[in-house]
Amino acid sequence: MTIAINARFLTQNMSGVQRFAREVTTAMAALSEAGQAPRLRLLAPKGAPLTFAGLPVETLGRLSGQAWEQLELPRAAGRDLLLNLGNTAPLLRGARQAVVIHDAGAFDTPASYSLAFRSWYRALHLALPRLGAQIITVSDFSRSRLSRRLGVDADRIGVIAEGGEHALRDPADEAVLAKHGLSPRSYALAVGTRAGHKNLGALRDAVALLASRGLTLAVAGAADASVFRNAGDVDAAKALGRVSDAELRALYENALCLIFPSRYEGFGLPPLEAMWCHCPVLAASAGAVPEVCGDAALWFDAEGPSGPERTPAAALARLLDEPGLSDHLRAAGRARAETFSWPAAARRLLDLVEPR
Repeated sequence: MTIAINARFLTQNMSGVQRFAREVTTAMAALSEAGQAPRLRLLAPKGAPLTFAGLPVETLGRLSGQAWEQLELPRAAGRDLLLNLGNTAPLLRGARQAVVIHDAGAFDTPASYSLAFRSWYRALHLALPRLGAQIITVSDFSRSRLSRRLGVDADRIGVIAEGGEHALRDPADEAVLAKHGLSPRSYALAVGTRAGHKNLGALRDAVALLASRGLTLAVAGAADASVFRNAGDVDAAKALGRVSDAELRALYENALCLIFPSRYEGFGLPPLEAMWCHCPVLAASAGAVPEVCGDAALWFDAEGPSGPERTPAAALARLLDEPGLSDHLRAAGRARAETFSWPAAARRLLDLVEPR
C-alpha cells in the first residue's frame, strides 16, 4: 500500500493543526524509511517546499487552498489511500481516504469562527463520513463530540494522541526574556489567541493577583492585552505576540507556570509542551485537557467557578504559596508528558489507516 498525504499544510501558517500534520508526517516518514510503514507520497499545491521530512513533495495543479484540495487533489492521489491530517478532505475522493478532524468546534463553539468558516466546516464534516471517509481524531473528548454532532457511532472514529517533544527540539532562545523585560520566575505564561473559546478574559483576577506580588502575565500568541485591562493596570499583562519555537521553549522553562483557561480543546498542545519543558500547568478542567494532563496539573473551572477555590486566581495563589508544589508539578508534568510522543502517534495512525 502507498499512502498519499494531503500536504496542503506545508503552505499554511503554523497553528496546532499544522503542528500535528508536520510532526506526525515526519514521524511516519522515519518509520517508512526504516521499512516499518508503507511508502509515502506528499501531494501539495504550488508554493510548497520541494522536500519535507526527507521526502520529495509533489507540487501540482494550478489552484490553491480549498479549491486545490477539493478539485485537483483527488485525481492526483490516484489509486493510493489519501490521508488528510488537517480537518478537511476532498468530497470527490469519497471512501478511499482518511481524515483527521481535531474537534467539533465548528458546531460546539460557533462564536469563535466566521459564518463562512463554520458553515463550510459543518457541511464538510457532515458529508465526509456519509461518503465513506474514515474519521480519526485526537482525543476521547473529540470522539464523543464528533460522534454526537456528525451522527456517527463513536466506534467508527479512531483516536490517536498527539506528541509534545518537539518543544525540546530547538535550543531555548533566552534572549526573548530580555526582549520583553521578563526575568526567570517573574511571570506566569498564557498561550493562546483572542478566539472566544480560549477564554483569556477569565484571567483578569489572576493578572491582578500577579500584579499585587510584583509579577506579570506574559501572553504568547495574543494580538494585544486589551482583554485584561479591567484588571487595573494596562501593563499588568504583557502581550508577546507570535514567538518562535526556540523562544517558546525559553518562556516555558523560565515561567512560574503555564495558565491555560481554554473552555474547549480537541487536544490541548500547550499544556503538553509546557510539561515537556518542566513548566507547571494550571488549567481549566474542560475539553480534552484533563485527558492530556491527568493528575499532573492544578485545575480550575473554565467558567462559572463552583466556588472561590476553583478560580484561576485561587489555583495561582496555591502554586505561589504552597511549599514544594511547584517542584512537584514540574516533576509530575514531565513524567506525564513522556507518555506522549510523535512516533507513538504515527504508529497508532498507521494502525488505524487500512486499505479501502
